[in-house]
Amino acid sequence: MIPNLSTTQQITKRVEPTTGGLVSSQHSRASRIGAEVLEAGGNAMDAAVAVGFALGVAEPWMSGPGGGGAMVVWNAAERRAYAVNFGMRSPAGLDVADYPVTGDAVASDLFPWPVVKEDRNVLGATAIAVPGMVAGMATGLDRFGTMDWADLLQPAIALAHEGPVVDWYSSLLIGSSAQMIARDADLAAIFLDDGTWPKVSGWTEAAQQRLDMSGMAATLDHLARAGAQDFYSGDIAQALAADVQAKGGSLSRFDLAEYQAQVLEPLAFDRGAARVHAMPGLTAGPTLADYFARLPMGSGMPDEVQIAMALRGAYDHRLQHMGHDGETHDSPGCTSHFSVVDRDGNMVSVTQTLLSIFGARVLSPSTGLLMNNGIMWFDPEQGKPNSLAPGQPCLMNICPIIVTTPNGGFALGASGGRKILGAVAQVATAMLDGEQSLAEAFHRPRIDCAGDMVIADEALGPERIEALRQHFPVTVQRNTAYPFAWACPSAVQRWGNSNLGCTEVMNPWADTIGQTDL
Repeated sequence: MIPNLSTTQQITKRVEPTTGGLVSSQHSRASRIGAEVLEAGGNAMDAAVAVGFALGVAEPWMSGPGGGGAMVVWNAAERRAYAVNFGMRSPAGLDVADYPVTGDAVASDLFPWPVVKEDRNVLGATAIAVPGMVAGMATGLDRFGTMDWADLLQPAIALAHEGPVVDWYSSLLIGSSAQMIARDADLAAIFLDDGTWPKVSGWTEAAQQRLDMSGMAATLDHLARAGAQDFYSGDIAQALAADVQAKGGSLSRFDLAEYQAQVLEPLAFDRGAARVHAMPGLTAGPTLADYFARLPMGSGMPDEVQIAMALRGAYDHRLQHMGHDGETHDSPGCTSHFSVVDRDGNMVSVTQTLLSIFGARVLSPSTGLLMNNGIMWFDPEQGKPNSLAPGQPCLMNICPIIVTTPNGGFALGASGGRKILGAVAQVATAMLDGEQSLAEAFHRPRIDCAGDMVIADEALGPERIEALRQHFPVTVQRNTAYPFAWACPSAVQRWGNSNLGCTEVMNPWADTIGQTDL
């Protein structure tokens, strides 16, 4: 409970049908860039590439070329779904002995791992894994797109040259991480004044600051001209590896040259008359399937107790069994999710991430790129299903999905670390089991079961919260713009020949923009 906040304020987001394409993302500027690509004749994948790179500039602490992720693609003409995995990997030269466990019970960041000496798996160059975002976007474009790579990077390049405006929300996010940003002088030069103070804007438009993203602009411009492979075997690869190694990391040119994104068959399962297409492998896709298998199908929306029990069981199974040595049957963070639908019904659901906010809190000075801390995805204790090891894929929390229904379907995903699964599961459950509209599902109060406590939105009301308390330890919070107690979903929906979209109601930047809005 936050007693300072208004008890009468109501915040909603519009959901209106259109025959044109739509983009739902965590930043209005990026959504508009994607809508402009759709208006220029591009399809959903073309727009997704432009949005992905634009988000890496507009909210660089969330995702970008220095990170990784995954996407699910729906090809309307083929009536078929595809999965593209561009997750991060641990460097081949990583030495497990460099990450000794201190004996402290639980780390302070996103996962319940033991603390590693000096937080080497969380902070600094030693936390950097092999990034896959560029390969993922290039692979998606080659397989499913229609437009030119260089053209689709131009909006992000222009945005980087312009520099994102520092508004109240970005000032808040920068300020919350200022101490860790200050650890890296190159990163601090962009986001802090005098290497110490968070950049803030004044009360008037004229006083607004912009972030200096000129280093990233130059890299994106080179990437547009030289092609995606330059990131892995050209000038960018050489500069990136040299920067990371100079700061103590093990990422090498060999790691980059060996990296490839994978086009996979999605993990598919039925829920009533709908078919869910999720990411297979070391993602939250199998855990989502586990959740739905545990959730009874009735005549309507399951109650919060049923949802919590299914989520808790799926989470427990995930942490006990999933990893590069222990993957069984086919189971806030720093992440961006966006969903795209075009006028022909093609859909793309993309989650891309640096993992923690500002990733490893390290900038590659030669490229201007913020780098991920993907090593934190591994359990630092040996002998576990997901134990840290060299040359292994990371166990990601991301959960992009595409659901097909008799009336069309929807693309959905979220950002928010371990809270992603709960958000995707509950929005999908509301739409499938509860037969709620996209707007109703997004405005419905949620719970989160990713930790020891069940976090319940106070908007659920006393009766539903008390029912949860009969089975779980519960803490009650309000849904606010900051901090987020829950994940941040974004979705688009195909309903007949019309399209709809919605984003997290409380996120002040997240927006759905359509071709008709331009």
